[in-house]
Amino acid sequence: MKRSSIVVALAAVLATLVATTAAFAGAPKDNMLYRYVGQLQSKTTSSVTVTVQNGNHAALKSLIGQPQVQTFATNDKTVFLKWTNGIPTVVGIGDLAPNDYVTVNVRADRDATIEAIKTKPAATVADRGPTWEKPTKPLYLFRGTFVSASDGKITITVKGGNRPALRLLIGQPGDQTFTTGPETVFLHWAKRIPTVIDASKLKVGDRIVVRIRADRGSTLTQVQLTPAKRVADREPRASETNQNNQS
Repeated sequence: MKRSSIVVALAAVLATLVATTAAFAGAPKDNMLYRYVGQLQSKTTSSVTVTVQNGNHAALKSLIGQPQVQTFATNDKTVFLKWTNGIPTVVGIGDLAPNDYVTVNVRADRDATIEAIKTKPAATVADRGPTWEKPTKPLYLFRGTFVSASDGKITITVKGGNRPALRLLIGQPGDQTFTTGPETVFLHWAKRIPTVIDASKLKVGDRIVVRIRADRGSTLTQVQLTPAKRVADREPRASETNQNNQS
C-alpha cells in the first residue's frame, strides 16, 4: 500500500509538471520595446526609412548581420513628435526633416526578427533635429509622487531613481525638494503624447520624474540647488531611456 501511494503521488506530480509546461508553451510571448535611433533618410505616407546608428539592447540585437538602413511601418495611430529645446510638438509625418536624428519605437514579440518588427506600425517617431548633442554632465533622476510646488521649488515623495540619485538619498527622508527655473521644462504625458505645462497643473499624488544634470560627485544639497532640466508628469516607463538622453 505504501509503495502504491508513492507511485500515485509521483504520477500526480508528473501530471502537474506536464500541465505547467504546456501552459508555458502556449503562453504568448512578452511584448518588447525596440527603440532605434538614427538619421531619417526618407518617408512615405506609411513608413520611415532610417540609417540606424544606435538603439536599446533589443533593437541592436535584432540588427545583427542586417543592413544599417531599415524601413519601419507607420499608421494612423503612430504619434509623430518634433522636439525643440526640450519642448515637444505633435506633428504629421510630413513635418519630419530628412537627415534629422529620429527615434523609432516599435513593440513586437521578444526576440522578434527585424523583418517581423518592421511589419509592426511604430508607436512613436520623434524628430530630434539635425544634431545629436549628448549631455556632458551625469544625470540624477528621481521618481516619486508630487507633493507641492511653489517659488521655484518642487517637492516629491521619492520612491525610486537611477543609481547616482539613490546613492545621495541613503539615510535621507523620503520627501525631497528640488529647484526649478526658467530652463525647466514641465511635461504632462497622456497616451504617449507629451504636452508642455506649468507647475500649477501638477496634482498631489501624480507620478513625477525629476531630471537634474549636475557635476559628478555632487552632494544631495548641490543637486537640489541645481535647476532641474525636466519635470515629467505621468511619463511612460517605455519613454524613460529616450528622455534621459535628451535631458
